[in-house]
Amino acid sequence: MGVNQDLTTLLRARTPLLVIESVEEGRVIASFRHAIAQSLRPLFTWSITDGLRRIDMDDDGEYSVPDATLTLTSIKQRTESGVFLLLDFQPYLRYPMTLRLMREIVLRQSSAEHTLVLVGSKFELPDDLAAMSTRFELALPDSQALAALVREEAFSYSRENSGRRVEVDADSARTIVRNLTGLTLADARRIVRKLIYNDGALGPADLPNLAQAKFELLDRDNLLHFEYETARFADVAGLARLKRWIQQRVPAFTGQNRKIKLDPPKGILLLGVQGCGKSLAAKAVAGGFGVPLLRLDIGTLYNKYHGETERNLRSALKNAEMLSPCVLWLDEIEKALASESSDDGVSRRVLGYLLTWMAEHKGHVFLVATANDVSVLPAELLRKGRFDEIFFVDLPSAEVRSEVLRIHLEKRELKPADFDLAAVVEVTDGFSGAEIEQLVVAALYTAVAEDVPLATRHLVEESGLTRPLSVMMADRVTALREWARGRTVPAD
Repeated sequence: MGVNQDLTTLLRARTPLLVIESVEEGRVIASFRHAIAQSLRPLFTWSITDGLRRIDMDDDGEYSVPDATLTLTSIKQRTESGVFLLLDFQPYLRYPMTLRLMREIVLRQSSAEHTLVLVGSKFELPDDLAAMSTRFELALPDSQALAALVREEAFSYSRENSGRRVEVDADSARTIVRNLTGLTLADARRIVRKLIYNDGALGPADLPNLAQAKFELLDRDNLLHFEYETARFADVAGLARLKRWIQQRVPAFTGQNRKIKLDPPKGILLLGVQGCGKSLAAKAVAGGFGVPLLRLDIGTLYNKYHGETERNLRSALKNAEMLSPCVLWLDEIEKALASESSDDGVSRRVLGYLLTWMAEHKGHVFLVATANDVSVLPAELLRKGRFDEIFFVDLPSAEVRSEVLRIHLEKRELKPADFDLAAVVEVTDGFSGAEIEQLVVAALYTAVAEDVPLATRHLVEESGLTRPLSVMMADRVTALREWARGRTVPAD
């Protein structure tokens, strides 16, 4: 059923109060103009600047009332049933007289069967009105409408530039249309116009700019962190088994045609010792799939106001779906899902919504959750089927430690061949990847203080001064590794 048909049904049913949260005021009005033709009722708009105007026919000016209270009084007194679009009416909902008049109109107390429609970017209704309202959401433009928009903007550019045609790469144009999904026509038009007018072309170079622009439009609450260039993360040290697992699932995730239909992968849980590379592993997953990475620090969702935490989660997950295909990384998931008796059940509601979304979402969003403390994670999250797999990122082996050393030396423009890496690997048994990096950093400071080039001895000496986490918190680290053995899959 199309959006106009849905709207027509609501109007023919004489729904008393509709709420439409949208910044596309013009599109809302156009949809009502189209739908009202079948409901045979007059259509009015009201705004603080223009007052009340009839828009389904020439306005005679009789109802040009700018005052909100007088407008509602006028609507209540009308004997002919009508549809009234009240634009940006949110500020007036805090006045008792306004609320009372709206209640009387909605309840049809000495009033015709009018339909009031609240139109604005956001509405928070008082409880008594919310119970009587129906929220309606205009459908976002489909691929055909977006493709038509791209053609319109290309033609517009050509007309403004003396007939110069826009150079269009067909594959890139299709990708651009696909990635505009989830945006309003107005937002999509702004992005396409910027891409075209930048260089008079639509090609592969526009895709990163499109992804970044779309993210900035959708994440107005600043709940997500975005990274488009993820290919380099596929080259992180170790994680051989995890990388192989991801590579096997790339065709199913990207929708490549296969003779055998495969279920698209849903997500993984990464457990591990702190500092051993869970964050890098999450980034490596995005690099392996070749898609953008969205990071959600789930602890930042919490808000002191009732219902806001759940709303933040819904908003973040909805935005992730609109930005698909992507990897959504939930960092330190135990912060939000650990059961707390003092949070009035917020953790349980967040967990419930997250589990529902994991089971039902259809977008190409691959979920990567990372956790340090498995003991506080709820059993519902760990049971088989929630995640495709649970990987454990352990302390690095000798081979991986050598690779980590090589990476951090080269990052600082040092040649690994100038060092006895085997000697350093031997003395760093039990070190995490993060601790090996800090070892290189500290050794460099020592070398600079001595005014000599960094040498193997600096690295070895610094290792003797370092107490790794596996030593300082040996009991906890040992317990975690024991728990993971037999319950999880090694990432390396």
